[in-house]
Amino acid sequence: MKRFVYSRWDGTQAELRIDSERVLDSLSDLLLEGLRLESALEWLEREGFELAGSQFRVMGADELVREIEARIRSLEASVRLDRALCDLEARLDALLDREAARLRSRHGLDSSRLGDFLRRRREGGDALSERIERFGDWEFDDEDAAEELRDLEAELDRLRELEEFLRRRGVRFRGPESADYEAAQRIRTEIESLEVMARAIAEGRFGAVSKQDAARQLSERGARSILLLRDLRASLERDGWLRSRQGAPELTPQAIRRLGASALANVYSSLRKGRPGRHETIERGVSLPRPDETRRFAFGDELRLDVPRTLQNAILRAACSSHVAKLPIPIPLDVADFEVAEADHSTETTTVLLLDMSWSMSWVGRFPAAKRVALALGHLIRSRFPRDHFSIVGFSTRARHLRARDLPDASWDMGDPFTNLQEALALARSLISKHRSPSPQILIITDGQPTAYLVDRELHVEWPLGSDGISPHAAEATLREVRRVTRDGITINTFMLDAAPDLVDFVDRMTRSSRGRAFFTSPRELGSFLLVDSLARRRKRARA
Repeated sequence: MKRFVYSRWDGTQAELRIDSERVLDSLSDLLLEGLRLESALEWLEREGFELAGSQFRVMGADELVREIEARIRSLEASVRLDRALCDLEARLDALLDREAARLRSRHGLDSSRLGDFLRRRREGGDALSERIERFGDWEFDDEDAAEELRDLEAELDRLRELEEFLRRRGVRFRGPESADYEAAQRIRTEIESLEVMARAIAEGRFGAVSKQDAARQLSERGARSILLLRDLRASLERDGWLRSRQGAPELTPQAIRRLGASALANVYSSLRKGRPGRHETIERGVSLPRPDETRRFAFGDELRLDVPRTLQNAILRAACSSHVAKLPIPIPLDVADFEVAEADHSTETTTVLLLDMSWSMSWVGRFPAAKRVALALGHLIRSRFPRDHFSIVGFSTRARHLRARDLPDASWDMGDPFTNLQEALALARSLISKHRSPSPQILIITDGQPTAYLVDRELHVEWPLGSDGISPHAAEATLREVRRVTRDGITINTFMLDAAPDLVDFVDRMTRSSRGRAFFTSPRELGSFLLVDSLARRRKRARA
């Protein structure tokens, strides 16, 4: 037998779901700005986000805390609490007066018992809870007074909490009306509950806020936002974008591919508005067929026959030349019947992108632009040229290999001003040697000349000589590595995000040594230069 449980409508039952793909897009923007994944998630939780397909905007933790603080201020402005204890004080004084009267009548005005009672009543602190406790062990002559005191003792815990509350913040209550004891207790309980909720929200512990408390104490929008924030990470995990790795959140390969596709689309959205970057070439490499396009065979073509269209050509030729009703079987083939599939000619390449991660890359949008291009280029090569090998090396004072899963979390090295291009080139050369190809290349994105280098695996750093000078030893060590790279048949192309004279001079020397090319560009135009050039050089369509 089915059972149904009904509850009061509180506004939170409306179906609102997080669009995890939209959340991932918002995350990618923050990751490109240099935030790490955990920090990016905390940013969304703190600042809020839009729900796709809805006019609803999820309130972030900061906005929710402000709403709670406004609710507390509203309560403080509604009442005064300066007379909240008067009722209990009057009850205590009344029972003590009855006991004093009974002692006088029963033991006389000069009795020691009456004297002890009066001293106990006068001594000690002035707090109401202390005055009640003072008579906790008194053997009352008046039984009604004793019963009344026991009732007050049962209230001691709540009373102490209210006294402490009044001590801390009683002066803040300046409303037009005075609250009695029970009203003051309700206000205390609500404010303390709101403060606990605000702390939990500020610390990102959204699961600590119950659905009932959120509905009772927040606006409808605030209550819904709490539930959606509580589901944020779970929804990303449920939809396959997020996973836990050693207790820390990590993007899944699926999420990294989507970030790359998004970065690629972002870069190409600007390319469509400008030059297409298409160049013809006579170079041949591995050919990939395009079955939707065919042409007649010509001498020198690969014999990549389109069988159906070849047979169709033979049948049409035989039908036109035959003087009998039936076609000859088997149908004779002629070279003129051959139809071959068009092909894109490409060559397998190994590409290593050197990504400057020194502190200066955090200026004027340089690192987000470089990181977006790295994600886009990686996705482009993995999706369209799966036979290629693509690697990324990040470098500042030291160089390191960045795997695909590391890139979304990569950021500039805070406070690290040195640039070790020499070690980055050596590491790139090592990576290329593991995946040799006919067309290896190194792409460098940087905004400064080298200021660090290795000698027998020992790190050296060198400040430039003067404001517009160079670091001579670092520059010479880097150029020696450039010559080693060039001797291995590796092409170096450099994309510079700064046109400072020292960088221009160094890159010019490096380009002459490597017979590569150099591009001076801004962060906004970096993708246009790098992706158009890389794609145009990587894969060309050629007709025989």
